Amino acid sequence: MIRPTLYNKFFFLLTFFISLSYFYSQKKFTIVLDAGHGGSDIGANRNYSDIGSVQEKNVTLGIVLKLGRMLEKNKDYKVIYTRKIDEYPSLTNRTDLANRSKADLFISVHVNSSPSKSATAQGTETFVQGPNQNKANLDVAKAENDVIFLDEKDKENFASYNPSSPESLIALKIQQSKYLEASLIIGGLVEENFVKKDKRMSRGVKQENLHVLRMNAMPSILIETGFVNNYDDAHYISTEEGQQAIAESIFNAITSYKKMVDRNVKEPEPEKPVEQPLKNDFRILLMSSPNKYTTEDSALKGLKYILTIKENGFYKYYYGTTNYASVRDNNLKTAKDAGFRNSMAISFVPNQTLGSSSYYTIEIYVGKDKLDSKSNILKTLPEIIRNKENGTFYYTYGKYKTLEKAVKAQKDFESKGITNTIIEKKSK
Repeated sequence: MIRPTLYNKFFFLLTFFISLSYFYSQKKFTIVLDAGHGGSDIGANRNYSDIGSVQEKNVTLGIVLKLGRMLEKNKDYKVIYTRKIDEYPSLTNRTDLANRSKADLFISVHVNSSPSKSATAQGTETFVQGPNQNKANLDVAKAENDVIFLDEKDKENFASYNPSSPESLIALKIQQSKYLEASLIIGGLVEENFVKKDKRMSRGVKQENLHVLRMNAMPSILIETGFVNNYDDAHYISTEEGQQAIAESIFNAITSYKKMVDRNVKEPEPEKPVEQPLKNDFRILLMSSPNKYTTEDSALKGLKYILTIKENGFYKYYYGTTNYASVRDNNLKTAKDAGFRNSMAISFVPNQTLGSSSYYTIEIYVGKDKLDSKSNILKTLPEIIRNKENGTFYYTYGKYKTLEKAVKAQKDFESKGITNTIIEKKSK
């Protein structure tokens, strides 16, 4: 028999835990929706004679408001907007809002753009915060991170960040690892819906160091809904129908993701160990061709961060560099999704020294005409070597025993205005 006082204590504790369980079961699934850019920061933009001006800040706000209205119809969701009008919230304000709200999910909507005026690149891609080992992988991150300097609070919080420094981005690789898996799942669901429901081209889910994702203490994704300088994409994302379809695909992905979360909430999986780096670096070999392509050539299908190595008359095109297995596998998937079905991961021993009969050199220029003596190349590199084979002039510079030294030299040339160079592996 339980004594009355003991029974009362037992009953109180039982009631407390039942109430606590009920409270957590009733907690709404909180989603922060972030319409990229805004106010004086119009983001990516392009003018078309028939469409008019397509501005990223307007497209993203249109999609976010449509998505928010769908979510708000479900009592299980709590929707928080970083902006609902044409204004510019700083990156700090956006992430602070998400963290203060203890959000379960952060979704930032953006519009993509490529350097060329009219893009051959097309389709959607979703970014998650994750490790990125390639020091050349700056383009996307810099495009979004540069807005740091539009706000005084951001200037203070990110004072040590240099958007032109690869080291600034590589230093971010460890943070947010605990949310990476969940972010990859929701990102994959979004891209899958774009393909299956909307019949659009997906460029995959990618890992990048974006500040609007980096500072969030929750699963977070940044969705690039299309290329503003691709006419078909621009037309699609600027219409009510296109924005509604995009919003529906994201909504369906959130619904599927929440169901997965609900199924697993009672038995959280143990935290996975932090991924350890591999011994070797890995690059994805896209193709080997006798033809020389520039990084903007359509043959590379819009992929960036390409390293080209010439060997025995063939140009080998490599995508990405990493010593993490997860990033390697993701890079391979990105290459195959882009259309390089026969691509494969190739292992490189870091700082491997070539044998005495081999070396790397930099192919500076190839052409039918000899370089003018007043050209910037000859003025900058007076010790350049010129050879003529089958009526074609080949200008090369330097001998390097490791690939890393050749890559560094190539970057030094780029800083001097000498671009579109190729690393060539030669034997004496």
